[in-house]
Amino acid sequence: MKKAYSPLNTPGSVPAYNRISLLIAIILIIHPKINSIAQNDTLPRDLFLKYNIYFGRPDDKIISREKYFDRFQGFWLGECIANWTGLVTEMDKIGNIGEIKTGEFYTRDDWGKPDKPSIWGNGTPSALSPTIEFVLKGTDEIWGADDDTDIEYMYQHLMYENKTPILTPQMIKDGWLKHVIPEEENYLWVSNQKAFDLMHEGYLPPSTGRKENNSESDMIDAQLTTEIFGLFSPGFPSTALKMAYLPIRTVADGESVSIAEFYVVMHSLALAFPDSLHISQRIIRMADAARNLLPEDEYPAKMYDFVKNQFENGTPWEMVRDSIYTRYQVEQRDGYNITSRDLYCNGCFAAGINFAASLVSLFYGKGDLKETIKIGALVGWDSDNPTATWGGLLGFIYGRKEIEKIFGQKFSEKFNIHRTRQNFPVGIDTFGEMAKRGVFITDRVTQELNGGGTDSTGRFWSFPSQSDNY
Repeated sequence: MKKAYSPLNTPGSVPAYNRISLLIAIILIIHPKINSIAQNDTLPRDLFLKYNIYFGRPDDKIISREKYFDRFQGFWLGECIANWTGLVTEMDKIGNIGEIKTGEFYTRDDWGKPDKPSIWGNGTPSALSPTIEFVLKGTDEIWGADDDTDIEYMYQHLMYENKTPILTPQMIKDGWLKHVIPEEENYLWVSNQKAFDLMHEGYLPPSTGRKENNSESDMIDAQLTTEIFGLFSPGFPSTALKMAYLPIRTVADGESVSIAEFYVVMHSLALAFPDSLHISQRIIRMADAARNLLPEDEYPAKMYDFVKNQFENGTPWEMVRDSIYTRYQVEQRDGYNITSRDLYCNGCFAAGINFAASLVSLFYGKGDLKETIKIGALVGWDSDNPTATWGGLLGFIYGRKEIEKIFGQKFSEKFNIHRTRQNFPVGIDTFGEMAKRGVFITDRVTQELNGGGTDSTGRFWSFPSQSDNY
């Protein structure tokens, strides 16, 4: 049963007159020099959206569009850094059940040491890096799209192209058929590939994700492709879940839906708690709030409680990871029975085991971007996925400028979406243009779904401060 969590905001009727917003607008009109500076510095408005006049009230929540622009760039940059770093160790360590055995899991001491071959590496370590290290792209290089970033890119494109925050089943199907390469190598696996096949047979979402049609519906796919919906609805997770409802169910059913929704809610809450709280405290509060929506009778809730309890008891993360392996893949506790199904690599792509692994890096990373990515890369299983999820979330919280300070270098902003997908207006995009489209979608969501609006200067969003209950 879903619990209430009162500190969240919810859509409401448009509030009354805001003296502060009007005063700012008057000052900008009366003083041309100030107005000129404001217009030069302000992120442009979406030409395809008619902006309503919005009068807020003093207790509204205010968010800078320009800062959100930097945060969106941070999302894409952080996700790429974490994704490509995690790919170095992807499927290196999955345990010792079944035909494929990978020996002991990595520990923190393996960071910076030689990479081991993955289960499909034919004895050869990763071509990305001979050692387990960060994979970074300088200003003269290009980030490549991967399955952790390209479907999210596609959904953002479809929302902007169709001028709607709510995609229909037909919009989703048409988007997949247009932008996903039908032949191998098309960078689709398990549930994504099965859903794509079903679309070719005439199925529409959510039928493409239902377990009676999609035998892979409890795999990891939905959590890779839908986190971004939370960012389009800052502080309003109920709206984010509404937007993500069909995209999640395009490839997922049952517990894998709950896990994907957990990530969406966390992203929606990225700015919901005050900056005065240490980042580690904010992460815990975000996670606990998202935990409230997990059904108590499903294994994700039990996994969350188990991992968090171990973290609070001070158990080293390596021991927690080993306990996760024993508890869920050896003993099959809390209703997690993947091992009994005798799947390839013992279900190493499954939503559940990778959700539990992701919580290890989330809690023990304590909001530190580098540390979270390091732990995520070393925990095991499908390690590029949890790293990409938290790299994107923390990248958004910090913003692109701060990420470059953290790493002490400038990064490429170029993104090759046509590495894995096709038929977009540009093949080599930039984080700046991607972030601008993200802000424009947030403009629309704010105005059309969340009862807020953009102020007269185009600098800020105002949101009614009310509670969002589950």
